[in-house]
Amino acid sequence: MTHPTLPRRRDVIRQGAAGALALSLPALKAHAQGDAAWPSKVIRMIVAFPAGGPTDTAARLIAQKLSTRLGQQVIVDNRPGASGSIGTAAFIKMPADGYSISMFGMPALLAPIVYRNNLYDSRKDFTCVATVYDLPYVIVVNPQALPGVDNLQQLIAATKAKELNYNSPGTGSMGHLSMELLKDLGKFPMQHIPYKGSAPAMTDLLGGQVPVMYADLIAAMPHIESGKIKAIALGSPDAKVFLPKVQAISEQGFAGFNSSSWSGIVVPNGTPAPVVARLDQELKAILAEADTKERMQKIGALAAHQPPAQMKTRLAQEYERWNKVATEKNISA
Repeated sequence: MTHPTLPRRRDVIRQGAAGALALSLPALKAHAQGDAAWPSKVIRMIVAFPAGGPTDTAARLIAQKLSTRLGQQVIVDNRPGASGSIGTAAFIKMPADGYSISMFGMPALLAPIVYRNNLYDSRKDFTCVATVYDLPYVIVVNPQALPGVDNLQQLIAATKAKELNYNSPGTGSMGHLSMELLKDLGKFPMQHIPYKGSAPAMTDLLGGQVPVMYADLIAAMPHIESGKIKAIALGSPDAKVFLPKVQAISEQGFAGFNSSSWSGIVVPNGTPAPVVARLDQELKAILAEADTKERMQKIGALAAHQPPAQMKTRLAQEYERWNKVATEKNISA
């Protein structure tokens, strides 16, 4: 006995599948063309820090050069607050279409470690594109408050004789965590005085109210050059580009010690891979330019490109390193 309805069912299934494929092909084609045509409109670069700071200054330089290379304007959108966590939390919710990118700074990496109400996870809530610059740090002292302290070992001897205070831009800042790590390694006492930003911390260092600061080079360099403060140890050897006569911490009894800040470009998770690859390619070219390197050095930073995989690894390593310090020292805000 034959079943005439069965062929019809098979035909219906075939026709349905063919129809579904026909409907999906234009969407797939449009998606592919969309990636190929990127960028076709303005790109917004979120900077989760105030205008005029190191991250913002570098972001504006990169935005200008990306605009030229991509043929579309890249505009900087400052969204500061809570050490970068407010702007970053808003950024990760933006469309993953290649038209929202962010200059992600070290304070935003550290914020989820230090702040009790975490708004995001630095290790997984966005996609790494490339690092952009390294920002060296330096231990500086007020020479009138600490006469005769010219290097790290002399500072350690002074604070062991009579415990000193040091300041930083705030609880959980790079300067705070770095000095706490150094204190543990060197077994010396020093009391932390947190401030609300680099500017007031530097003002009180200059005034002698606090004699020591673990400062970023951008904030410290003008006052080092004027002689108002003295650089006694570099957070990382690469800072010798700026201060060739000052030894790094790793050269003063703490082999392997390296502490500096850095920033890089990130995009929301789900951003098309071709867009990420194109951005990385353009950033690599921009950061290799002599003009970029020179302009970065003028603000106290070093142009430094690392591709997505390396940036992701570096970010994870930094997170684990500083999370360990914050946990062991019970540092939170």
